[in-house]
Amino acid sequence: MRQVVLDTETTGLDPAEGHRIIEIGCVELLSRRLTGNRFHVYLNPERDIDPGAVEVHGLSAEFLADKPRFIDIAEDLLAYIKGAELIIHNAPFDIGFLNHELRLLPNHFASVTDYCTVLDTLMLARKKHPGQRNNLDALCKRYNVDNRHRELHGALLDAEILAEVYLTMTGGQTLLVLEPESTDEGNDKLQQKPNSTALTNRPQLKIIHCSETELQAHTSRLEAIAKASNGKCLWKT
Repeated sequence: MRQVVLDTETTGLDPAEGHRIIEIGCVELLSRRLTGNRFHVYLNPERDIDPGAVEVHGLSAEFLADKPRFIDIAEDLLAYIKGAELIIHNAPFDIGFLNHELRLLPNHFASVTDYCTVLDTLMLARKKHPGQRNNLDALCKRYNVDNRHRELHGALLDAEILAEVYLTMTGGQTLLVLEPESTDEGNDKLQQKPNSTALTNRPQLKIIHCSETELQAHTSRLEAIAKASNGKCLWKT
């Protein structure tokens, strides 16, 4: 299954007010593994950028002045995402901007969802963690994804972080090992395979016994838990 994790940065919050995309970042997943195949562009929006937006992503009109326009990269972007499942955090925002950009083109391109399907990780996170904060920073903290290098928002950086969050949130990455080339036609494939060397060559684990003082402290703690829970301490037998 081919998936593309996508993020955008924009000049403001609402395309209906004429705001435009200024950065697109995508990373590719095949069978839940990052392939290194990326799509990343900065774009000249041909308009001013809201000061509040600059504070979020740090991209200025001066930096973007010599960058391509959306019309210059539209066909390459659509070819990259075609047939994939797009993974986006708060998908209506990014899809709304992408469709707005497509509508501005003279060739009358279809909407994004005519080229691929979309999975919204914000909706997924809200189902898994109702009533909790589910922005990207909160999910990084919840799933122990390192985002300390994320001082400002950036489309490619956020796509890379979201890919890691998505893989962890949906069960982690599967260990896949490329099998040696086979002489039997049709047998060359990726297969899930345990690391047998790690299983058989482990050193014997050292057993550390607790002291009498530690054992008494442990027993006292269990008794306190049992008393507080009306005898429902799960660890006391």
